[in-house]
Amino acid sequence: MARGRSSLSGVLESEDTTVMVDAWRKLGLRIDWDQDRCELRIEGCAGQPPVQHGDLFVANSGTSIRFLTAALAATHGRYLLDGVPRMRQRPIGDLIRGLRAWGASLKSQNDDHPECPPVLLDARGLAGGLATVRGDVSSQFLSGMLMAAPYCRQDVQIAVEGQLVSKPYVDMTLSVMKDFGVSCTTTGGPQVQYCIDAPTAYRACHYSIEPDASAASYFWAAAAITGGRVRVEGLGLDALQGDVGFVKVLEQMGSQVVTGCSQDGQPWIEVSGRAQRGIDISMSDISDTVQTLAAVALFANSPTRVRGVAHNRHKETDRIGDLITEIRRLGGEAQEHEDGLTIYPRKLRGCEIETYRDHRMAMSFSLVAMMIPGCLVLDPRCTEKTYPNYFEDLGRMIGRPPEYLRAR
Repeated sequence: MARGRSSLSGVLESEDTTVMVDAWRKLGLRIDWDQDRCELRIEGCAGQPPVQHGDLFVANSGTSIRFLTAALAATHGRYLLDGVPRMRQRPIGDLIRGLRAWGASLKSQNDDHPECPPVLLDARGLAGGLATVRGDVSSQFLSGMLMAAPYCRQDVQIAVEGQLVSKPYVDMTLSVMKDFGVSCTTTGGPQVQYCIDAPTAYRACHYSIEPDASAASYFWAAAAITGGRVRVEGLGLDALQGDVGFVKVLEQMGSQVVTGCSQDGQPWIEVSGRAQRGIDISMSDISDTVQTLAAVALFANSPTRVRGVAHNRHKETDRIGDLITEIRRLGGEAQEHEDGLTIYPRKLRGCEIETYRDHRMAMSFSLVAMMIPGCLVLDPRCTEKTYPNYFEDLGRMIGRPPEYLRAR
């Protein structure tokens, strides 16, 4: 959406990235992606894609469909956004209502789930002004509207209704916007408001992308489960991503956390020692690491209670109900609550582990399989959504390469 040529370094090759790049290419933008160097160059469209119509397929990337819906609502054109069957069960109604407050013409095409995709946009630009968006289902609704706001015809105020989940992701959105030349002010009070001057435009720049802190959580968790030591390079505790805070959770459970910098100035975070103590914790701000914590909690000496993550039911799968199902399949015990779950350590047994096409289920339960003989993680390639080489990297770290079995 910026004016000029931007370059991105540290670009992850994954399904989520690919569907986003493919969507913009279909809209006529020139994007050169050097996957060997993890670099991407893009000629920005200054707020209006060359191709003003199209059907865009985003697989099961909730980030892509929510950000694209908001961005394209600020343009002129007609677009249909859709994905895999699970995408048609993932909520987007709050974003639709928020954009309508700015004058957008868009609607769900889903008769069975009218709060969910596919989404049809008859885009004629956005007026701006005051809009309200719920914060308790996904922070991506707010992030999408923030990123679209500079292209409104008048100044923007976005009020957040209810508790905002995953707030660090919103802070990260604002930081990226600032690097591309657009600032936001925040007003306090009973209802937080985000204010952005409009109309304006993003300016092209070079942007270096941090390593994925959510992906790093599995390697830190491996140290916490085994009592070993794992150092992840390229991330420090001051990273933009809130999920680096997962190491503080492991520290509460008894692991040791050390930080530092390499000779070339790269930060690192190291976790060592077993996480033996169960804890009672709200993970509202780092909800993508709940499944990772569940794997650790299964090997602790006392129960772990996770709070503040009711919204996890609306992600790639029901990350509360389905998580509990697989814990029980392993012989563990877990109790579901309205806002999360409690995990009770028990003697575990090997079994087939269903992943529900959810990359985080596969990566989290691989840590259990690392410890319990006879575990078989089904559909391991679902990790391609965000981390195609996960099992190979995990195998190299522990010195036991993964063994793939043919589907029956």
